[in-house]
Amino acid sequence: MENQRKITMTRIKTIFACQNCGYQSPKWLGRCPDCQSWNSFVEEDYNAPVSGIKERSALYKDEPVLLKDVEAREEERLKTGILELDRVLGGGIVSGSVILIGGDPGVGKSTISLQVSNQLTKQGLKVLYVSGEESVHQTKLRAKRLGSHESDRLYIVNQTDLSLIVEYIKKLKPEVVIIDSIQVIFDPGISSSSGSVSQVRECSGMLTQLAKTTGTSIFIIGHVTKEGTLAGPRVLEHIVDTVLYFEGDRFSIYRILRAVKNRFGSTNEIGVFEMSARGLSEVNNPSEIFLSERPQGVTGSVVTSILEGSRPLLVEMQSLVSRSGFGYARRRAQGFDSNRLSLLVAVLEKRIGLALEAEDIFVNVAGGIKVEDPAADLALSAAVASAFREQVVMPATLILGEVGLSGEIRSISQIMLRVNEAEKLGFKHCILPKNNYNNFKDYKGSIELIPVMNLKEALDIALNRQMAPCGKDGGR
Repeated sequence: MENQRKITMTRIKTIFACQNCGYQSPKWLGRCPDCQSWNSFVEEDYNAPVSGIKERSALYKDEPVLLKDVEAREEERLKTGILELDRVLGGGIVSGSVILIGGDPGVGKSTISLQVSNQLTKQGLKVLYVSGEESVHQTKLRAKRLGSHESDRLYIVNQTDLSLIVEYIKKLKPEVVIIDSIQVIFDPGISSSSGSVSQVRECSGMLTQLAKTTGTSIFIIGHVTKEGTLAGPRVLEHIVDTVLYFEGDRFSIYRILRAVKNRFGSTNEIGVFEMSARGLSEVNNPSEIFLSERPQGVTGSVVTSILEGSRPLLVEMQSLVSRSGFGYARRRAQGFDSNRLSLLVAVLEKRIGLALEAEDIFVNVAGGIKVEDPAADLALSAAVASAFREQVVMPATLILGEVGLSGEIRSISQIMLRVNEAEKLGFKHCILPKNNYNNFKDYKGSIELIPVMNLKEALDIALNRQMAPCGKDGGR
């Protein structure tokens, strides 16, 4: 009887974990109470991760010290040689940091990883590329296409066993390690399959502790589910130092790299890339790219300037207004908050008197950009009014301003940066909030500044003012 009790007491406990968010339950649930996903619970070993915890604790043996005794110094950063990536990272790669790169399949995660490896090895740094999904020969073919196959300091290995990967890192002592991808890496001490919550969490934790103790910077590539979240699970974002997301349709040539989390820099910066046969190339002037195909002399098209970190971007706001045939007017927005669109339409109805209650309104931000800057409110309102009234907006005009519920135009930030960017691209006029006009007392640029106080005044100028025909550059 005593032996049976001992066997019962040492029996391994099992739990059910959500493969989407990591929520744990002692019993199986059809729907996760945390992330509301269906059929995502998988039975896993409860006691299995203990071995991984012991290994991690063995790596980190520092004793507690007084904060006042810690030497304050600037973190050393490794320049990747790709300016757009360095901008998003906050100036470069911090030694000992863990960077997670996520994105849809085919968006360019592995491509930019190999390009970063090539640029770092040109600086004399040693890089280890762990390819868990491709063989060494397949990686060689891709590296040859990207022009990064001749480096003598880039090491490639096809391995999914975490214990062997750790041994390789300790043996080679590289400055940078790239894991492609975390979903196929597994810890042999955990019984669950690779890609599960336990495997992803423990493998990421082990790699993070290794990076902190050795000073090796680690890039981790993570897949994204159809819902847009990192596959198995979201807790991975809390472990790493920096989370980068690739945005953009894989069938489009442009990619946007955005920082969602960054312990060593700003999360407002973006990098713009163009996908080509030679990999991802930097787009130094994205404003010109986004406006290059803008049609001339059409209604519902307005240009505004948004801020992404410290970079001003000129984007085209498009609107289409048509009579609803179903008795229920639709409001659809691509790249713009649909709730914000409904609010601006209500202001146009109440304060300007536009009869939009029976009109379908569709809004699109050209170029695949997602606009969250309130400075685009006035431009969107002008685009909707232009499409409804069938009046073309004054050519070569930049429209800036936040719209309040009473129809007033509120001031925006960094107005000088936005106007200077528009001046470089040949714009001739700028409609802006009157409170921001005081910042241009000593302005000697070529753009005509038109201050406005309310929405009615702005629309009267943008839609009804008669201007002389603009030149080739001014047509933008």
